[in-house]
Amino acid sequence: MGKVYEGRLDGAGLRIAVIATRWNGDIVARLVAGARETAATHGIGEAQVDLALCPGAFEIPFIAKRLAVTGRYDAIVALGCVIRGETAHFDYVAGEAAEVGAVARETGVPIAFGVLTTETVEQAVERAGGKSGNKGAEAMLAAIETVRLARAIEENR
Repeated sequence: MGKVYEGRLDGAGLRIAVIATRWNGDIVARLVAGARETAATHGIGEAQVDLALCPGAFEIPFIAKRLAVTGRYDAIVALGCVIRGETAHFDYVAGEAAEVGAVARETGVPIAFGVLTTETVEQAVERAGGKSGNKGAEAMLAAIETVRLARAIEENR
């Protein structure tokens, strides 16, 4: 085996944008708190994390691209909550929110996907700091590690 590339969980010096949806705001606030706490734990100062409040999950890719092209951010963390209802609306909103992957590939800015897509409110609460952990915290960890991994690859070109 040749070279092994690995990201570190050292956020020192990184600048992160967090996109948080207003829809299902109580749950998303818990995701944001988890992301902020994780950023601080891994060396990212409070002033280095900007927050963009977005109407809903459908609008996340648009806002992510606007943030990415500014060149100000090392990574973006997308946080939201889409709970299945009685119509197909869930599928359209959740599918569009997942398009942040295309934005990341297009812009070269890593975007961590911390949008909950659940069947019930209870499942969402469990994933926003309950017994299933905090997906906002996990998304922040993924953002930090991805930036460091990408830089490790670049440094060894």
